[in-house]
Amino acid sequence: MPVPDHRDAVARHLLRDTAYVRLCEAIVAGTLVPGEQLHDGELCAWLGLSRTPVRDALSRLEDEGLVECAPQRYTRVAPLRPADARHAFPVLAVLHGLATELAVPVLTDADLAALDAAGDAFMAALHTRDRAGAFLADDAFHAVFVARAGNPDIVRGLERLTPALHRVEKLASLQLPGGRSVAQHQAIVTRAAGGDAPGAAAAARANWMTMGTLAEHALAEAAGNGASMV
Repeated sequence: MPVPDHRDAVARHLLRDTAYVRLCEAIVAGTLVPGEQLHDGELCAWLGLSRTPVRDALSRLEDEGLVECAPQRYTRVAPLRPADARHAFPVLAVLHGLATELAVPVLTDADLAALDAAGDAFMAALHTRDRAGAFLADDAFHAVFVARAGNPDIVRGLERLTPALHRVEKLASLQLPGGRSVAQHQAIVTRAAGGDAPGAAAAARANWMTMGTLAEHALAEAAGNGASMV
C-alpha cells in the first residue's frame, strides 16, 4: 500500500500553530489589549495567513480563555477579571502539587541543585525588584518537578493555563511575591530533599494559592480603578 500524501494537512497544521503562537504572544504581552476587537481581515493581513488557520488559532485561544467570541457580534481579547485568578490558581495549585508529589521520589541530585539555583535566582530578582526575572525563576523552580513527574496529562493541563497566567503576571500590577513565597520555596526543597512527597506537595499548593491571592487582589484593584483590562 503506498504511503498517503499528507503534506497539505501538515501545512495547514503548521500554519494554525504559527497563527496561535503569534496571537498568543501578542495577547500575553498586551500588544493586543484586553477587550480589543479582533477582525479576521486585519489579523490575516498582519499575520500573512489565510482565514482558516487564523480562525483555528482563535478557537484554541477561546478555549484557553484568552479570547471571547459571540457569534455575529464580536471576537475580542478576553478582559482580565478577578474571577480569572480565583478560578485558575486553585487548578494550577492542584496540578503543580500533583507534579511535586510524583516527582519527589525520583528527584536526582541534579534536580535538587536546579531547585537551589532557581530559588537563588528568585531571591536575587526579588532583591532587585526584577519582576520579569522573579517570574522566570519561579517558572524554572516549578518546572523541575513537572519535568521529573513525567506525566503528560499534567503537562497538557499546564500548557492550557500557562498563557493566561503569564498574561496576569505581565499586565496586572501584580505585587511581587515576598518573604512568604521564599519561605514556601524553601519548605518545598527541604521536604523534597527529605523524601517527604506529601509535605512538598502541600507546600507547592500553598505557594500557588499565595500567588493566586496576589493576582486576584491586583485584578480587583484594577477593576475598582476602572482600568481597561477588566
